[in-house]
Amino acid sequence: MDYQLRGKNALITGGSRGLGLELARVLVDRGARVALVARDEAELARAASELRQRGSPTRVVTHACDLTDGSSIDAMLARVRDALGPIDVLINNAGLIQVGPLDAMKVDDFEGAMKLHCFAPLRTMLGVRASMRERGGGRIANIASIGGVVSVPHLLPYSASKFALVGLSQGMRAELARDRIYITTVAPGLMRTGSPRQAQMKGDHEREYAWFAVSDSLPLLSMSSERAAQKIVRALERGQPSLILGLPAKVAALANGIAPNLVSRALTLANRLLPRGGDPRVKLGTESESRWVPSPLTLLTQRAELRNNER
Repeated sequence: MDYQLRGKNALITGGSRGLGLELARVLVDRGARVALVARDEAELARAASELRQRGSPTRVVTHACDLTDGSSIDAMLARVRDALGPIDVLINNAGLIQVGPLDAMKVDDFEGAMKLHCFAPLRTMLGVRASMRERGGGRIANIASIGGVVSVPHLLPYSASKFALVGLSQGMRAELARDRIYITTVAPGLMRTGSPRQAQMKGDHEREYAWFAVSDSLPLLSMSSERAAQKIVRALERGQPSLILGLPAKVAALANGIAPNLVSRALTLANRLLPRGGDPRVKLGTESESRWVPSPLTLLTQRAELRNNER
């Protein structure tokens, strides 16, 4: 029997834009009360304003929080409980994408990705575990990535930390399922959320942004964020253990399981086609636009930017 979301209290990290905002729309439409957590108060205000027009204003609360800081997470969880009550549904969606070759990355890049993609979800899951047990169960969705199943060149800090999240999520599901706390590990492929503008570029900034933004926008390679959000919430309602989104992601995961050596060689060849450069300076996607991007090839991503509060 599906978990009924109407009247439930849901917390979404990274909920002010992109996929997080799409997930919030689905939850509000299903009658849940939603708490959005992100760093940017202005983004949160815009997202909450839109969501409150879809349902009761009392169904949406926001909280600005630095999810790389443990004490900030603890304070955020307490404030959300004060505003909504015990959390029934947790979606760990907050993320950061760093694009560039290994030569441009520093240890700090890997540490920052681990804090946000692994230790922040760990802290939020531990923070809601007791109240979910007391209430007879709950639902958690951890938004990992196909990059946490198949490590992709020029996304090493991202992929390494998403691998950690996949392992954490699957292991915690096995331990918490006896308390009827069901965790769904989500591994999306490319999604048209509008997020390339917020991604951090290193190395040859313009060329890195070009390949990443174009890949993120092509219909055959990427999935719309609206469709992805619907599938994620459906899997969460069912208590489904895992979900891989998008045909290319499913093919990549299957191929890596059957023929990992072949996939490794293919990724090595793909890496030779990617830009070179060791510039460690960080530029956002918005600062890395060029004659290649934006272009007609990124039209779908540009539309997603407007829809999902990425501008």
